[in-house]
Amino acid sequence: MERDTSGGFGSPDCRYTCHQQCHSLVQLDCRRPDPGQLSPEGTIVLPCSQSVTKAVEEKPEPPTVEEIKEKIEKYNAKVTNCLLMKLGDDGTYTGFIKVHLKLRRPVTVPAGIRPQSIYDALKEVNLADTTDRRTSFYLPLDAIKQLHISSTTTVSEVIQGLLKKFMVVDNPQKFALFKEMRKDGQVLLQKLPLTEFPLYLRLLAGPDTDVLSFVLKENETGEVEWDAFSIPELQNFLMILDKEEKDKIQQVKRKYEKFKQRLQQSLKEAGDKPG
Repeated sequence: MERDTSGGFGSPDCRYTCHQQCHSLVQLDCRRPDPGQLSPEGTIVLPCSQSVTKAVEEKPEPPTVEEIKEKIEKYNAKVTNCLLMKLGDDGTYTGFIKVHLKLRRPVTVPAGIRPQSIYDALKEVNLADTTDRRTSFYLPLDAIKQLHISSTTTVSEVIQGLLKKFMVVDNPQKFALFKEMRKDGQVLLQKLPLTEFPLYLRLLAGPDTDVLSFVLKENETGEVEWDAFSIPELQNFLMILDKEEKDKIQQVKRKYEKFKQRLQQSLKEAGDKPG
């Protein structure tokens, strides 16, 4: 690419133009076309914050009520329990999803309150609002929670519903819902956008949880928003990290202690052999 009069860089072959600071990021494999084939729009100037992408694919049309009805009938034919999907008069439908909770960090819950009763559930009483005391503990690893939701329930609402059922008062933004798929002996995890509809994904995949399942995990964004955590939570994290560090040190010591013993045993055996 060669510098042009505007201070940017341009390719003499395809007439592609970019900013000077973007020059090192652009790789082109092009040849000079015939003069008569040049397009008047052959020059593209993009800020460095943007990138050249493929044309946006058109989103498929949403399924009709008849198509949804047909899919639900096929789905229910494969169900081996009573967890069927039901189509409403307005075109929406309801059903069940199971969510595996795979949380590695402790969650914050109200301290010193009784478990939620059937009355509380029916009246939608939020016991977390009855006390300001908080405590942290680990949820059972790989616990499973079954939810009855509708086709209009989003991922964001599923996360909030799960936290409410376990009386977790942490910020919902700390968590993310993933879909787990198995293909060719491998387990694939994909984070779902907050606006996705889990029940529709369940409908498309069928009732077999080996084909598709949902997992709640910590929202690993790469950037930890420490301001979202309370002081007790941060102290708990420090304690956990300290414990993990000590455990790792002990593992390394045990590993090299065994290696040392095997090495000494080999040296002893070699010394005992004649000549």
